[in-house]
Amino acid sequence: MCGVKGVVLDASILLKAGDDENGSPSLRADAVYVLRKLRYSNIFTGISYGLDLSAPKVRLLQESARLYSYNCFVFRPSAIDNFVSEVSLEWGDNTGSYMHVVSSYKDEEIAQMISSGWLITVLRSPGKASDVEYSTGTENPSKIFINKLEELPLIICHLNKKRGAFPIKPTPNGLIFVPLTYALPISQQLQEIDGVLHKATDDIITVEMSSSSDFENKVTYTEGMQELQRYIGCHPDCCVIDPFTNIYPVLDRLKIQQILGGLENLNSKSCSKVRGPHFLKVVDFREPKLEDKLVDAKLSLPNIVKPQVACGVADAHSMAIVFKADSYKDLNVPLPAIVQEYVDHSSTMFKFYVVGKKIFFAIKKSTPNADTLIKLAEEKELKPLLFDSLKSLPVDKQKSQNEDNTRIDHELVTDAANWLRRVLDLTIFGFDVVIQESTGDHVIVDVNYLPSFKEVPDEVAIPTFWEAIKEKLTGKQSTEAAILL
Repeated sequence: MCGVKGVVLDASILLKAGDDENGSPSLRADAVYVLRKLRYSNIFTGISYGLDLSAPKVRLLQESARLYSYNCFVFRPSAIDNFVSEVSLEWGDNTGSYMHVVSSYKDEEIAQMISSGWLITVLRSPGKASDVEYSTGTENPSKIFINKLEELPLIICHLNKKRGAFPIKPTPNGLIFVPLTYALPISQQLQEIDGVLHKATDDIITVEMSSSSDFENKVTYTEGMQELQRYIGCHPDCCVIDPFTNIYPVLDRLKIQQILGGLENLNSKSCSKVRGPHFLKVVDFREPKLEDKLVDAKLSLPNIVKPQVACGVADAHSMAIVFKADSYKDLNVPLPAIVQEYVDHSSTMFKFYVVGKKIFFAIKKSTPNADTLIKLAEEKELKPLLFDSLKSLPVDKQKSQNEDNTRIDHELVTDAANWLRRVLDLTIFGFDVVIQESTGDHVIVDVNYLPSFKEVPDEVAIPTFWEAIKEKLTGKQSTEAAILL
């Protein structure tokens, strides 16, 4: 047997008991979790339901199947052979087994499917749960019992590893991501895991940014993330990509600006120059000598103002572009804040993605030059332009980007990426570069941990992830990176 190649989720484990207050059927919360997690697993997934189900429930299941690009199958206990044939014909892959996940009250209805080589996973009713979270059993290894639906991805992982394969549906390089859930004990899930890839910034509740010292004690995570950190702390052999302490500088825009100051050492062998933007930390927008401090920091108007906390909290992306010095006193940006140089960059941003020793980049449209922004702001008496950096800003839609690839100094940015990788000691991160019109300076305006990589095709990104993670797991030291065009 080559592991689990497809999963059929029965209506009995997907639908809530009874209708909602409007008389409409709905999905269980744990069912939505499993549907979402299996969507990107590359394993065949389907939804089954009987002919006795009401029309509204059938419509809900069919709509859910369309939403997640799953198949729908009609299941009749009296015609199981037809059901098995329909699934096999639809998925057409004979390199593994299929799994049917049902509620305990339907256990007997599908028992004969075991003779067809199917794995049966039974979700116990709450009153029937035992102390064992799951078991394959000795009498019938083709039947599995679980107490919580969130266990299912881990069960598939366990079964596929047991049969000599990687969990879920492996890529040609053998890489798969098994989602961890805080609904189950972390210790149970990590028994099947070779390494932990996290984005702890999504689990931050609060960050105290009164100073940049002792940063570890100023970040408060969710209970689930705290449990994960405790487990890792007690199991030093557990490989974490990347260690939590390594991401702390990326949370702090002041710290990142200070780090970027070290880029000056890279500028000796290139005609171009790579640097961080000029900046100033501000703790009070009403301080009397603020304008003098801006001048001393080489900051001329307009400026872009950002919270010092870079991510993980609700207002970390609440920013402003300021056109007049007297606008600071009433500025609505969280403090402490970083006032940053606004670089005229021809409405073009280069987004770089670093994965181990590989670098990718994409060209994106960006905010207009200062003169264009000022014209827009004049209509509102040059009041600060407030925005959320996760949402869109005005861009020059008429600008062609065909020539932008020739403007970037690839060797210089490669050196900067390698330097940042060494200084930050991160495996996966991203940074944004703009090229100053007047000087040609390559200015790194932002650094972030585990970006989306949405501009990098899966067939390129996934093997690269595997290579980087394998090096981390085996303790190899990666060589200098090179940009992939």
